[in-house]
Amino acid sequence: MLIKLMARYLKPYWLLLVGVLVFQFLSALASLYLPSLNADIVDKGVSQGDTAFIWSTGSFMLAISLGQILCSIIATYFAAKAAMRLGRDIRNDVFERVSGFSEREVSTFGPGSLITRNTNDVQQVQMLTMMAATFLVTAPLLAIGGIILALRQDVGLSWIIAVAVPTLLIVAGLIISRMVPLFRSFQGKLDGVNRIMREQLTGIRVIRAFVREPIEEARFRDANTDIMIVGRKIGSLFVLLFPLVMLVLNVTIIGVIWFGAIRIDAGDMQIGTLFAFMQYVMTILSGVLMASFMTMMIPRAAVSAGRIGEVLATDTSLARPADAVTDFPEPGAVEFRGATFTYPGAEHPVLSQITFRAEPGETVAVVGSTGAGKTTLVSLIPRLFDVTGGEVLVNGVDVRRADLDALWQSIGLVPQRPFLFAGTVASNLRFGREDATDDELWRALEIAQGRDFVEEMEGRLDARIAQGGTNVSGGQRQRLAIARAIVHRPKILVFDDSFSALDLTTDARLRQALWNELPEVTKVVVAQRVSTITDADRIIVLDDGGMVGIGTHDELLETCQTYREIVESQLGVEAAR
Repeated sequence: MLIKLMARYLKPYWLLLVGVLVFQFLSALASLYLPSLNADIVDKGVSQGDTAFIWSTGSFMLAISLGQILCSIIATYFAAKAAMRLGRDIRNDVFERVSGFSEREVSTFGPGSLITRNTNDVQQVQMLTMMAATFLVTAPLLAIGGIILALRQDVGLSWIIAVAVPTLLIVAGLIISRMVPLFRSFQGKLDGVNRIMREQLTGIRVIRAFVREPIEEARFRDANTDIMIVGRKIGSLFVLLFPLVMLVLNVTIIGVIWFGAIRIDAGDMQIGTLFAFMQYVMTILSGVLMASFMTMMIPRAAVSAGRIGEVLATDTSLARPADAVTDFPEPGAVEFRGATFTYPGAEHPVLSQITFRAEPGETVAVVGSTGAGKTTLVSLIPRLFDVTGGEVLVNGVDVRRADLDALWQSIGLVPQRPFLFAGTVASNLRFGREDATDDELWRALEIAQGRDFVEEMEGRLDARIAQGGTNVSGGQRQRLAIARAIVHRPKILVFDDSFSALDLTTDARLRQALWNELPEVTKVVVAQRVSTITDADRIIVLDDGGMVGIGTHDELLETCQTYREIVESQLGVEAAR
């Protein structure tokens, strides 16, 4: 998966990679050429007292060194540029894929895990890409070229290389093999820390209300300790690796000096040759060390690439049809035909055989006890889920055959827990339609009964809204969400218990304004309060996922025992008569 991912996203930047390879190749050649020049200075210049040769050769070495530095800088720049672009492209694709997920896929991965995969996991692949581009040519060229040139200098000491290189590879291989499962565990525990942190930030009010701070702190501390333990094990292996590598390197240099001195004393080797051989040995081991260092990063990047690949390989259950319908024959119509829905892994359907039709401009209310399936029912209208049986038709077309963008354009959804984005009142309202004028925003606010409190805010339409709308009350947040849906100009408005935070007077005024100002818009209303839906054209009563009644308020009082019990529990026995 790692190689496949890198090949896919680096393909557009092959020119940058070619530049990296060329300049790294030139830099490696310079590193291999310099020791032989150094040997010449010692053997031909210093030993013979030839000052002119020392100056000319030294100047040439200085020029090569400067050129090597320049080549390394250019290669690193190109490698960084390619790696950063790869990271950008992967993050874009992951974000686009996640944006198309249904609630089912998001729940499967978890929001915290998806965030980690698009940040930390992408960063691991990005870092490996840069290291691979930097060392891809340098490491093998230094190792192989160093061995060849070292043997040209002196074959008698070659056995030292034959011992040192395999020893270094074995040491690095043993340590790296133990890192792979630790890296996989580390990424999983990082998901857990992010999930707990996200839950605690989102539910801070609940935590404080129930005085759960010590328990939640302990929960986070346990998760944090788990990731620390795994990280400490990884760090211990890193700490163990470098001393062992340096031990092998230093013992090798000592061996070269020791046995080289014996050969010099015997007259079989010159001092300059010993210096050159020693530099080539260091070059060889540096190349092996580069390869080992890059190899250390491969396990964690491979785990991260696999996690990224899982997201990119997951197709949304909301498949876009090849022949998607964009021209709707009945704008505003909503119809359920024997609709059944079962959550993945559940034994029983949450909705079963739901059948009704809402004509354009009608108001249809959905009522029932907690867990009856009201939210699931209205979630099927904008196709947040796909039915597992039957059909849901919106605008006269099965939602599975409709173009999703056109479908969502015709629907204004006010969810059970409205969410506001960081920005201003105006930017949140224009989330529904960017080209909406200020007059249209004020009209939507007036219908949603939000004009009064917005006019009192500092800046009015330009008043700041915190992320999630945490700087406004629950009722104000609901009214802003309703106004946002109105600005959208939908054919169908879906209210999922969107009036629960409003007092009865504001609720009544808001409903009256909606019915009077938007008579042509179909309204599907989920409500807990019966007073909110008594004037609906039709009321659907759900019980345990099934539809046990449909009709007007008066009709249901006579024909539906479940509805009558709901009315009695809220309005009293007299209201139910």
